[in-house]
Amino acid sequence: MHRVEHVMGFPVSLRIDDAEVPAALADEVFAWLREVDERFSPFKPGSEVSRLDRGDISLGEVSADLAEVLDLCERYRLATGGAFDARRPGEGFDPCAVVKGWSVQRAAELLTAAGVRRFCLNAGGDVVAAGGPWRVGIRHPEHADQLCTVLEISDGAVATSGRYERGDHIVDGRTGRPATGLLSVTVVASTLTEADTAATAAFAMGAEGVAWAAGREGCEVFAVDAERRVVRTEGVPVAQELGSSG
Repeated sequence: MHRVEHVMGFPVSLRIDDAEVPAALADEVFAWLREVDERFSPFKPGSEVSRLDRGDISLGEVSADLAEVLDLCERYRLATGGAFDARRPGEGFDPCAVVKGWSVQRAAELLTAAGVRRFCLNAGGDVVAAGGPWRVGIRHPEHADQLCTVLEISDGAVATSGRYERGDHIVDGRTGRPATGLLSVTVVASTLTEADTAATAAFAMGAEGVAWAAGREGCEVFAVDAERRVVRTEGVPVAQELGSSG
């Protein structure tokens, strides 16, 4: 089974290699992601996130799912000394950096709970997979038609944060200015919740974010810094060497 839909502002691709998987299971995965978009988008006035930000509901009234997202946001804010912060002055509460990985990981868990053994769920380039090996290409931060490297994962997740798609959209919460110390950072972890949020948090921290992410339990890091040097941890599962990023 292979299915692609545009959800939450980016393409989401689901591939399942198990035999005789009911189409209703893919329907459930994409229905969940659409539900997340409605409930957690800060750009939709009726979402739970927007209602909380306006004060229409209190912290004591939020759903269990939003309470979990809020807890993740606070944990990463504290862990990065404020570099990662979902609340920015003048812009309101925006938990998208947490919600993407968290929601796609939840979708993957729907698949495993249904007994699916081999699948790959790709959400805008961030991947959670099972039953590999699966090969995941990491885009060159300056050349859209080139890859920096190709990773190989069996069961786990890969996420990349960078400036190449949306420019200087990641801000260092400590300074209020765009993070510029890295061109891109990729994190490999057991869940996409960790990989995606840690990648964004590391990028917000700048050059020091590489060591920070590498120090998190179960995380491996592949990064390109502002001087175009490749930095990676020993455990990065490289399947194919493509040379330097320069």
